[in-house]
Amino acid sequence: MNAATALRRLLPEARRGAVATGVRLIETLEERSALDAEAFVAALAELTGMAAMDAAGLRQTRPRFDLIPFVEAMQRRCVALEADDAGLVVITDDPFDSRQRPWAEDWLKAPFAWRLVHRGDLAAFLAGHEQDMQALDSMPHDRAVRSDDASLVEDLSLGSIGGEASEIVRLVRSTLHDALRFGASDVHFETGPDGLTIKFRIDGMLTQVKSVPDPVQAEQAISRVKVLADLDITERRIPQDGRFKAADRGRAIDFRVSIMPSIFGEDAVVRILDKQSLQGEGRALRLDGLGFEEADVRTIRRFSVEPYGMFLVTGPTGSGKTTTLYAALSEINTGHDKIITIEDPVEYQLPGVLQIPVNEKKGLTFAVGLRSILRHDPDTIMVGEIRDPETAAIAVQSALTGHLVFTTVHANNVFDVIGRFVHMQVDLYSFVSALNGILAQRLIRLNCPHCSADETPPDALLSASGLDAAAVSGYRFRRGGGCRECRGTGFRGRRAIAEVLLMGDEIRELIAQRAPIRSIKTAARAKGTRSLREAALAAVARGQTTLQEINRVTFVE
Repeated sequence: MNAATALRRLLPEARRGAVATGVRLIETLEERSALDAEAFVAALAELTGMAAMDAAGLRQTRPRFDLIPFVEAMQRRCVALEADDAGLVVITDDPFDSRQRPWAEDWLKAPFAWRLVHRGDLAAFLAGHEQDMQALDSMPHDRAVRSDDASLVEDLSLGSIGGEASEIVRLVRSTLHDALRFGASDVHFETGPDGLTIKFRIDGMLTQVKSVPDPVQAEQAISRVKVLADLDITERRIPQDGRFKAADRGRAIDFRVSIMPSIFGEDAVVRILDKQSLQGEGRALRLDGLGFEEADVRTIRRFSVEPYGMFLVTGPTGSGKTTTLYAALSEINTGHDKIITIEDPVEYQLPGVLQIPVNEKKGLTFAVGLRSILRHDPDTIMVGEIRDPETAAIAVQSALTGHLVFTTVHANNVFDVIGRFVHMQVDLYSFVSALNGILAQRLIRLNCPHCSADETPPDALLSASGLDAAAVSGYRFRRGGGCRECRGTGFRGRRAIAEVLLMGDEIRELIAQRAPIRSIKTAARAKGTRSLREAALAAVARGQTTLQEINRVTFVE
């Protein structure tokens, strides 16, 4: 039995599965076929009688976004192309979409041929031409069917996008489902004068994925998100924050919602908190799985097993601070110590750990919670973030009285942390006595292993990066060209880079004496501290990432 025949036999079962889960039939069929991408497209082409096109063939074509505008191509998952050997063609990743074919024929009103591509190749192709959208924003678009406001109160159930749901409900459900599938950390619903733009933050970068060219539907989509988060849909003049939960394929997902008023209505950002994603397949989260270099992992583990004191992690929002602390806690969580965390919010569940969510409306702040934690006989405490002098003072006293305290603070590097605690009026002598070490970290995107190749960066880029030919003589520069695996970005996945300050008597004395930061940096470098920029350049030298990426994330020294 060949692959096409096998697909034909799988179709009825796949249709039932697609209806039950809400996942597209084409995706359900591919998942159940157990074929790789190339074999699946070849079998599907034979089954449907459509000609197939691979990624190499796509690169030989010219997109015609003047015929099918970019936003329509993104939303309807079909693209008009000019191919030298076939004239005008329209590519699709879903031959089972019964609405796509009549729409394209009515829209184009010109003869064309259909070509079948894999959905990964289509996504990569669209991502590679995203800049074309700016020039075509003014093209006319179909108006989607408007939904009834009353239908917006239905419960969200990811993966059960049934035909009974309204257009708006299906839009929000499918958007959140796609965000989970692509590994997005945030979903942005941006309201403009012409409707709604939806973007995913993937590997730290925003990518537009959908557009709804209807201001009425834009308002209804934002209202739907507000209903899910139990927010006031009648209030449109002030920011609102909320959260909700949903289930996807048997696992619970938390969503944190931020609503912000704008000149065109309201914008919404939904943070995805997949509490089980870090463990994945039941494996425990560990420090050596985060991408840190071995020396940094050894130092962090040294901080983690101290009998008492404070371990501080610093960096901007989204730099992986909480993940690092969770990994450290997971490694020391043997069941013999009482571990308590207070967080805002609790992002991931740690078995055997008492995790307390901050609730400022009810009076449970970091400071209040931390005081109560100290009466609960803890051995190790994690404070999600130090934001105010009271929390800082209690955390320092906790570390001085025999507790091991893990916490985070917002600062640019390990030395700026000192200024933050000075600003919060913490006694410097107590601070340095309690402190075991500071870790500053960033996340850098990694070159896609499937499409990266060696390259020679131009002199202008080297100069802008503070380098010259002599400084990079031993570097192996590589860069991703874009493929289905990386959705055309050239990057796939991220890893952490670190700057670690290990406290010693000399550095403690310098800080307590309020010595200039330059003197503290000199002493730290003598003890082996390496800057974030140096760690980033080491990743470039190994071909793991690009100069453009580290220039985006770190300062040029």
